[in-house]
Amino acid sequence: MDRTSAHELSEPGGKVRLYVEAALGVAARVEPSTQQAHYLLHVMRAKRGDAVQLFNGRDGEWLARIDDATRRSCVLLCERQTETQTETPDIWLVFAPIKKTPGDYVAQKATELGVRMLQPVYTRRTIARRVNLERMRANAIEAAEQSGRFTVPEIREPCDLDKLIAAWPRERRLLFCDEAGNAPSIHDALMHAPDGPWAVLTGPEGGFDGEERALVRALPCVVPVTLGARILRADTAALSALAVWQAIRGDWR
Repeated sequence: MDRTSAHELSEPGGKVRLYVEAALGVAARVEPSTQQAHYLLHVMRAKRGDAVQLFNGRDGEWLARIDDATRRSCVLLCERQTETQTETPDIWLVFAPIKKTPGDYVAQKATELGVRMLQPVYTRRTIARRVNLERMRANAIEAAEQSGRFTVPEIREPCDLDKLIAAWPRERRLLFCDEAGNAPSIHDALMHAPDGPWAVLTGPEGGFDGEERALVRALPCVVPVTLGARILRADTAALSALAVWQAIRGDWR
């Protein structure tokens, strides 16, 4: 992950937060990545004994301190758990990549909005056919560090819309942002909808074609909605739908 300035990682209460893969526990010794060590030692000018908050998506958040340190590496020693593990609401974002908005931007903002999974999907009108999953994950990790969440969303390989729909889990309701058809407002639809696992589906710049709309709407678990009187860009639609879902059915309540 590229870190070039001190503000790129959130420091709630003046503490740097880092996502690590290692298990966390009392006296656990964690070796940060080369990039993380560089950030701590040379960007933040951290020294032995300085505090760092760590999370791994499994063990909650832990206070650690820099123990051994060289010019290029360091070891973080876990002292105590500061927060127990919590999960985000069970919401996915399924989105068609768009040419003018990099996937890393969508990954960053969707992570801040609490998604559990990001699924790029190719539709007939999708122009952008290259998705940099590594960059998306790096931005999701950075957004998780900044936003204070204890998990990093899963990022799946892109797939075609028809294959996605054919394998769709029927227990997961699909909030279909369908601006081309008759549908209730997202507010009205969600106000009367049940809790449980959900996903948001948004299309490319040109929207879904008629056959695709019919395919999605044929799902028994689909909930078609509109997003208001104005035409929204695809990335704006995705993030707006997530925000409304969080406000009505998610953890903004």
